[in-house]
Amino acid sequence: MTTTPKIIERYFELAPSQDTEAYFALFADDAVVEDEGEEHVGIEAVRAWRAEVPRVEYAITDVAPGEKGVVVTVTITGDFPGSPFAGLKHHFEEFDEESIGVLRIRA
Repeated sequence: MTTTPKIIERYFELAPSQDTEAYFALFADDAVVEDEGEEHVGIEAVRAWRAEVPRVEYAITDVAPGEKGVVVTVTITGDFPGSPFAGLKHHFEEFDEESIGVLRIRA
């Protein structure tokens, strides 16, 4: 298992919390988030996407180098059909210590 960069650790700490401003502060203004095959470009689009997805709890099961960054595999649990769901992959493709530029979420 690869060491998890701090910005990615922070993502998984904040994603299930009610502190949405701290969560959104993790993203670059021009961030791209892909979820369920749809791209959300720019922080306002990321905000709109996040408002529509259910809050879930994350259990990290693997962290590995990816083709373009780091891939974190998780099991998510929440109020949605099929919960818990194992094997969801978060591809952090562009990030630094300050922000996430590209995140692709895929099963």
